[in-house]
Amino acid sequence: MTPDAAESLLGQPNTDMLMATVGTQLRSLRKMRGLTLDELGRQSRVSMGLISQTERGRGNPSFNTLVQIAHALDVPIGRLFHTVNNTSPVVRASERRILDVHGSGAFASTHALMSPGLNGALEAIWVEAPPGYDTSATPFSHPGEEFGVVLEGRHEVFIDGVRHELGPGDSITYASTRPHWYRNSGSQLVRAIWVITPPTF
Repeated sequence: MTPDAAESLLGQPNTDMLMATVGTQLRSLRKMRGLTLDELGRQSRVSMGLISQTERGRGNPSFNTLVQIAHALDVPIGRLFHTVNNTSPVVRASERRILDVHGSGAFASTHALMSPGLNGALEAIWVEAPPGYDTSATPFSHPGEEFGVVLEGRHEVFIDGVRHELGPGDSITYASTRPHWYRNSGSQLVRAIWVITPPTF
């Protein structure tokens, strides 16, 4: 997770304090489940060394790495960020928190959190995928269920390698445990809303 992404997601400018909070929560959750560093590493497919560094507030894990760890602990990703406190049920369009999901580059997408936080049972994500966007190199597979609806453009959703093309108004629902990835092979920006339970990003 980059400092900018962390600040945007959590509203906390002190990155050292942020990582200290993540480390404390991670250690507490791991011990509550009776897992050793090695066991958590094997279950999350994250190196034991990086988990140890993160617990001590010295690591710099990517957001996807934290997602893997949270899934292995069977908790929403928000549980690692205990300081999040947004009591308002309303999220204004101008106040959506940008998530660092698929990195940067010419074909980078925008993922913005539409729900107040990551501690609830679900999360709603605003998605903007430019022409050329393609995540086939890094398919997702994690516990839960997803629902997506396309607002603009044509979006390709691949589930277990099977292609599903969605246009405006089309929706899709699938188990997140099935490998899935996305592609925009058209010439128009895709705008969509994705709902995921439990929170993943």
